[in-house]
Amino acid sequence: MPALAVADALRADGAEVVFIGGERSERELVPAAGYELHSLTVRPLTRGRPLAAARAVAVDLGAVAGARGLIARLRPAAALGAGGYAAGPVGLAAALSRVPLVLMEADSHLGITNRLLAPFARRVCLAVPITGRDGGRYRVTGRPIPEPAGDRSAARARFAIPEGDRCVLVFGGSQGARSINEAALEAFTGAGFRVLHAAGERDLGMLRAPGPHYDLRGWIPDLRDAIAACDVVVARSGGSVWEIAAHGRPMVLIPYPHSAAGHQERNAEIFERRGAAVVIDDRQLNGARLAQEVGRLLADPGLMAAMGRAAAALARPQAAREVADELLAAAGR
Repeated sequence: MPALAVADALRADGAEVVFIGGERSERELVPAAGYELHSLTVRPLTRGRPLAAARAVAVDLGAVAGARGLIARLRPAAALGAGGYAAGPVGLAAALSRVPLVLMEADSHLGITNRLLAPFARRVCLAVPITGRDGGRYRVTGRPIPEPAGDRSAARARFAIPEGDRCVLVFGGSQGARSINEAALEAFTGAGFRVLHAAGERDLGMLRAPGPHYDLRGWIPDLRDAIAACDVVVARSGGSVWEIAAHGRPMVLIPYPHSAAGHQERNAEIFERRGAAVVIDDRQLNGARLAQEVGRLLADPGLMAAMGRAAAALARPQAAREVADELLAAAGR
């Protein structure tokens, strides 16, 4: 999603954008956004499993050769590595082909792909400052996000939420989050407000909405409208926190306890420290605690407004534009 936000900024400048990716969500999202996609077979390096890692290296070396062939045919003026493991072979192929390389780190730690490619990059764009990653090569641009939804009334109409009703949005990532799903259903069964809950497709069949006030879905394709329609967001603290912040919404964050390098805990700490979020440890999450925290926010409009302002102050809505400008500069434009 951050890469698509940058692509939109580049396209607005008249640049032609082509994606090279793996076989995950980009296979649907990239063509749906109107971009050409070339797919490579790439495997992540599995830690703690030497045989699987060796097989992945063999596959990825073949992907480097395939990426060099694509680069020779496409002749790009510059390349952007968006941080996923599929970016590794493509970024290395770009460096070997002397194509200017810019990297983008969308989380609060530098992933393994970006750590390996950083020495070859003209610029590494960071979502937040990272200790030890400073100097001329690194620049904090913020995490690129889609343009925030601006029409709250239209967003509420989409989900059939009356203007006077309060609404709590709950989600836990594309696969959902079982601990959040269970706690939310317990917490908000008899709530006097609307609940819009994207539970993920994995658990949806096992869940039941507890009443007409509770809109339970697998996933919401365009999360911007859901954020615009709500008053409080309950979520994990991955990259989506920056979209929530751009809409100026107070958050109750439950970091995923097994996130890579603990980046979700760090994201949550950033927003909690600045007064934009309440954080609940996943091990302490239950219906009673979640009901207490959300109820406290909804009962204090002044607190909600202050948290919303703090969230908006942390957002960097021009991040996609700044990353696009770095890429255009690397391309010599």
